[in-house]
Amino acid sequence: MLNMLAIGTTVLGIVVAASNATAADAPTKNIVDTAVAAGSFTTLVKALDAAGLVETLKGAGPFTVFAPTDEAFAKLPAGTLETLLKPENRAKLTRILTYHVVPGRVMAADVVKLHSATAVSGDSIAIATHGGGVTVDNAHVVKTDIAATNGVIHVIDAVILPTER
Repeated sequence: MLNMLAIGTTVLGIVVAASNATAADAPTKNIVDTAVAAGSFTTLVKALDAAGLVETLKGAGPFTVFAPTDEAFAKLPAGTLETLLKPENRAKLTRILTYHVVPGRVMAADVVKLHSATAVSGDSIAIATHGGGVTVDNAHVVKTDIAATNGVIHVIDAVILPTER
């Protein structure tokens, strides 16, 4: 009987610890605020603002964002970003940015099982696994499962571009 009480107390302790860890680890910021707080997505946030997508990505979601870092944006050919940020190119910028977003919360464990995903832009993103790594189109996923209240962010090392229509 004493053993049963000890096991029960241990199990209860584990359950309480797990529930406390979950509460402490629960995200408190939406995707945009999470990206801003990270400090390595200033260009992405600037582009989201120029495209008028900030409020959408602060919305209910859920969304999965393959988020290029500032360094990823710096790899674009000279002048590309500046051109895309112009008001007359808002539709093209919006398509590129929504190509980085998949509806729903797709965690890394699920991404590795996919060969493609349909982006919010309507385009298909190619997904592949190689030697333990994952690529979306030609970008490498460098960090996964950054939780937000309305979805998840996976960090990529390049800006992915949909094919011309």
